[in-house]
Amino acid sequence: MNAVFRSNRSLKYFATTCLVGLGLLISTQAQALTVISFGGASGDAMKKAYYDPFIAQTKTELTPGDYNGEFAKIRSMVETGNVSWDLVEMESPDLTRGCFEGVFEPLDWDKLGIKDQLMESAVNKCGAGVFVWSTVLAYDGEKLKEAPSSWKDFWDVQKFPGKRGLRKGAKYTLEFALQADGVPAEEVYTVLATPEGVDRAFKKLDELKPHIQWWEAGAQPPQWLVAGDVVMSSAYSGRIAAAQAEGRKLVILWPGSIYDLDYWAIPKGSKNIEAAYEFIKFASQPDTQAAYSSQIPYGPVNPTAIEKLSPEKAKEMPTYTDNLKGALAMGTEFWVDNSEELEQRFNAWAAK
Repeated sequence: MNAVFRSNRSLKYFATTCLVGLGLLISTQAQALTVISFGGASGDAMKKAYYDPFIAQTKTELTPGDYNGEFAKIRSMVETGNVSWDLVEMESPDLTRGCFEGVFEPLDWDKLGIKDQLMESAVNKCGAGVFVWSTVLAYDGEKLKEAPSSWKDFWDVQKFPGKRGLRKGAKYTLEFALQADGVPAEEVYTVLATPEGVDRAFKKLDELKPHIQWWEAGAQPPQWLVAGDVVMSSAYSGRIAAAQAEGRKLVILWPGSIYDLDYWAIPKGSKNIEAAYEFIKFASQPDTQAAYSSQIPYGPVNPTAIEKLSPEKAKEMPTYTDNLKGALAMGTEFWVDNSEELEQRFNAWAAK
């Protein structure tokens, strides 16, 4: 009996130990912070400036990932209660819409304690600014004998024959089409807010449609330009700058560009809100912001970080004074109100 008793007790001890160990494993796994960005060159810069230093300093387990801005995927996670992302990089229209729909956690700015350190537009009810970025017209200076000077030139396939790269979606594409049709940057959203303006944009797109190569990931435009697959492309300014740093002779045309902020947002239902707050605070400091912007020229949202950049680097930022001349601020409210309808129309048009 004693042997049996000892055997049973050993089995119970073994089982208990396994359960405790399993519980600790699950607990440890639950503490891993999952941070989702748009990846590419920006994701690489985030790893060096944010992820690795944050892990080293806080000993927090962090799992990075990337996506292409699929807001519907985040909404589905929240609606089904299956939230596996803790912190997501969001473009401003989707952030605003998601905040209104209750997809994202409202931020406690008093708890974050960094509100007075950031530029005003970086402080949002459901998001903390990551950086200022631009979508620009880009081309390979070695492949074009004459440089384009506007979106009108982008549409001129006689003067500049070859394929053009455009992001597959209504956003940015419609604004560029209207500018190509002669609408000044400051009037684009006034025109686009009318049915006639929308028709005008799609009519302009009809002219270029046979020459368009649609991109869906930020890494594609610089790759296509270097390979000669397209002669010009809309592109994220930081991706082009990263290619320039590698010795590629790509050129950015700033007039007519669209600038905006990306934000960190916490999907409602995240189990790692405390760690997400710590990460946001860490990534918003002047040193970490400067470390990020020194690797990829997206403008820091902490103004003090600019002082830590070299004059050469500062001139590469979308927020540099000369780069803002003729640029267009993203119409966040317009896209919040009209995104669904215009994206549906765009998808139907693109599929024809």
